[in-house]
Amino acid sequence: MCLVLFCVFLYLVGIIQAAPTTNATNTTTNDSFRSSSFTTRTLWTIVSSSVLTLLACIYSAIHANIPSPMDSPNRILRRRLGIMMMALIAPELIVTWAMRQWISARQVTSQFKKSGYPRISLAQSEEKESESHEQNRSLLAVLAEAVLSTPAFLRHFPETLVRSAERAVKDHFSEQSEDCTWTQTHSFFLLMGGFMLYVDEKPYHTLQPDQLLKLIRARCIDTPILTANQIHDRSKGNAISKGLVILQVAWFVMQLITRAIYHLETTQLEVGTLAFAVLNFLTYAVWWNKPLDVQCSYPVYWKSTESRPEEYIKEPDSDERDEFAPLWILAPVFSSILELMGWFTIPTCRKLRVPTFDGSTKLGYSGRIILSFAALLMATIFGGIHCMAWFFAFPTHLEQVLWRISAVAITCTPWLGVLTSFPIVSNPQYAAGVLLYALYIIFYIVTRAILLILMFTTLHNLPPDAYKAVSWTSLVPHL
Repeated sequence: MCLVLFCVFLYLVGIIQAAPTTNATNTTTNDSFRSSSFTTRTLWTIVSSSVLTLLACIYSAIHANIPSPMDSPNRILRRRLGIMMMALIAPELIVTWAMRQWISARQVTSQFKKSGYPRISLAQSEEKESESHEQNRSLLAVLAEAVLSTPAFLRHFPETLVRSAERAVKDHFSEQSEDCTWTQTHSFFLLMGGFMLYVDEKPYHTLQPDQLLKLIRARCIDTPILTANQIHDRSKGNAISKGLVILQVAWFVMQLITRAIYHLETTQLEVGTLAFAVLNFLTYAVWWNKPLDVQCSYPVYWKSTESRPEEYIKEPDSDERDEFAPLWILAPVFSSILELMGWFTIPTCRKLRVPTFDGSTKLGYSGRIILSFAALLMATIFGGIHCMAWFFAFPTHLEQVLWRISAVAITCTPWLGVLTSFPIVSNPQYAAGVLLYALYIIFYIVTRAILLILMFTTLHNLPPDAYKAVSWTSLVPHL
């Protein structure tokens, strides 16, 4: 409620500041029309609107996994800041993470519905998808499916967003539903570490989908009965709070479109923020049903006296991670990317917390191809938006050259990394390939840092048209 009141306050302040003043001088009708169509904005307005939108993209839009019950508040904060830095440097990786969880959640939802949840039979009745059938599908057909699904998503997203908001508001003001049907929300909750196994009243291990079903069928635990409304009650976000963030991002994109229509100068800071905003829409779309900022898992208690948890839950051997030792400090980044894309299995401890870029749920062949194609597409879109500022006015020629080189670099580097990653994936000990990939990562991080610096350093000498704004855009609610 405080956030809503704060937004209303900022909106009223914006309207008062945007109110036109009277002009006592004699002007023509055409001049009056022009003066009423445009207003002026300050440097603070440019920076504040861009920074607020940027924060919405790298903080509010991120739905982190549930922390360990042993984590201290400082450790949770450091992990959150690390994710924000990752979102600032490589936002396409965050979108890939969200899409990975969305694809995995669809698989888990289908798996639990086939099992008959909440009345799961003791026999293993679910049928696994045929991997050989998926591998027979041609790469061209899979890519065509991904390309054709993008316009369909953009066409149906507003309608889906409205339906989801209406359903969330209806559920919020109605009596709590007792429907225990397994939903997409349950799958997201499970994948983010929502079910914690307790042994002797102590947290023992976060449960993955296959582990949860196996323990239920073995009668080692009771079937956890949890409704979607009970999961949403643990979430710190709802349709209203998420809608406010989307409204701010949508307003920012809209006012940049109007500036292009009226041929007004746009700053490099706004172009860079636009790139984050475009990816933010997709992140919110695939994470719409995922609970936000949940801090505690749902306890599932061990009840079997004939067996021990170690017989069902195996921890990975940490020595297997030495195969990425040649990457030194970049090993966590490299392994996270490969595991996230589903092309390589990285043994990771999931005892009390699901890792941020978790890839434990196996994807089918088509899922890996579509996810890889989508990641490259997002990286291309993100870099391409920066290239829109190719002919913008820059304070110095050096800044213009640096911007152009960096924009092309972040657009092309992911494609170069994919084309040269095959020998690394097939043989991680291949020293030349590992070194090449490490150079790609360093080069990408450096060029992204240059763009972030230029977004702010280019504000010191803006052209006059950059301070003009279309007057009616200030009447749209925004921060």
